[in-house]
Amino acid sequence: MKRDETRKIRIGDRVIGGGSPVLIQSMTNTRTEDVKSTVAQIKALEEAGCDIIRCAVPTPLAAAAIKDIKKQISIPLVADIHFDYRLAIAAIENGADKIRINPGNIGDREKLIAVVEKAKERQIPIRVGVNSGSLEKEKILKYGGHVTAEGIVESALDKVHQIEELGYENLVISIKSSDVLLSVRAHELLSTKTDYPLHVGITEAGSVKAGNIKSAMGIGIILYEGIGDTIRVSLTDSPLEEIYSAKQILRSLGLRKKGIELVSCPTCGRTSIDLIGLAKQAEELVKDYDLDIKVAVMGCVVNGPGESREADLGIAGGKGEGLIFRKGEVLRKVPESRLLSELKKELDSFSKG
Repeated sequence: MKRDETRKIRIGDRVIGGGSPVLIQSMTNTRTEDVKSTVAQIKALEEAGCDIIRCAVPTPLAAAAIKDIKKQISIPLVADIHFDYRLAIAAIENGADKIRINPGNIGDREKLIAVVEKAKERQIPIRVGVNSGSLEKEKILKYGGHVTAEGIVESALDKVHQIEELGYENLVISIKSSDVLLSVRAHELLSTKTDYPLHVGITEAGSVKAGNIKSAMGIGIILYEGIGDTIRVSLTDSPLEEIYSAKQILRSLGLRKKGIELVSCPTCGRTSIDLIGLAKQAEELVKDYDLDIKVAVMGCVVNGPGESREADLGIAGGKGEGLIFRKGEVLRKVPESRLLSELKKELDSFSKG
């Protein structure tokens, strides 16, 4: 797919826009003031594949904690600020690689100027965020009394223009809604009106089950249209789940090759093994491997290897035993209890080249 050519923006040692790979973001759910817990969570997220992390900065202590957190992590940190412009300034001074603000709630023009000047001094990008749930009343009334894509986009560009008028264009834009189709329409419209990089997500998507479906649909459609430079899957669950989901969305669209793609067949009357349990265990196993291969978990030793011939490696379960296969060719038959351990051996062999 052809991606929109947005301008490049540097966030710490990462780059978004300008055709750069789509980067994955998440947000910590620890108290930022709790440096130990926050660092532990960020390291786990980084290990899972997170490229950029965002932390809430609701207090002066949280802003001060950024300095210590930054010393212990390897990925860029974005400070999320609402209402108090002094927290934005403090976050920048303490080493934040980017700040996320809504100029509409950061205070009057003088306060916005103070934030922009500090960002300009350190060359820190500003992410301008607009959420459909907090759209200004005048924008709602202007477009028929309800939230529209046009209203969201106009609101976002108004805020961008406020910062541009202050002589700063190191910006990223995010427009979010929990409505999938509204989000798609808004991104389609915004992408025709600006070349700033776009942060894409479906906000308040919900739990893992419902949220993954909504996020995959919304983010997937937007990315497929070539729109978007960085994404966050917003789930009411562990931030680690957001990373796993985001990676799968990018892999499904061919935008990220790194990591194992796991495929598995649906259960049927031929299945004589706990295929659901086996697939879940295999899914956990492959997370530990940095390999660009496809692994299949099949429930039938008769048709499994042939049906998944495109898989680089796979297992097919039968009654009390199963097959280890590669590219559709059976390597060996093993007891059911050894299927996962034998799969691990083959994965280790791939890792060694």
